[in-house]
Amino acid sequence: MKTVRFLPAARRELLAGVLHYDEMEAGLGGKFASVFEQALAIAVQFPLAGSPGPAATRKVFLKGFPFSVYYLEEGEGIVVVAVAHHARRPGYWVSRL
Repeated sequence: MKTVRFLPAARRELLAGVLHYDEMEAGLGGKFASVFEQALAIAVQFPLAGSPGPAATRKVFLKGFPFSVYYLEEGEGIVVVAVAHHARRPGYWVSRL
């Protein structure tokens, strides 16, 4: 079974995104979470399908939202390093590695 592990900061970013979009419009946070889960499923199933990112990471885009999920392959799964907004401080999360 493939596993998904989150760095604590990445989990906080995901939850902050859900809350932010729910404040903008009821139900939009749920859509954000759903799109995130779809992107994560692709990353888990096909880890090399993500675009190369900084520091040996890979990234998948969240369709319809200005976010990318950065991850690393780890054994039989992945580690989510960041859920990063496209317009905010590129590479801010690299120090987490």
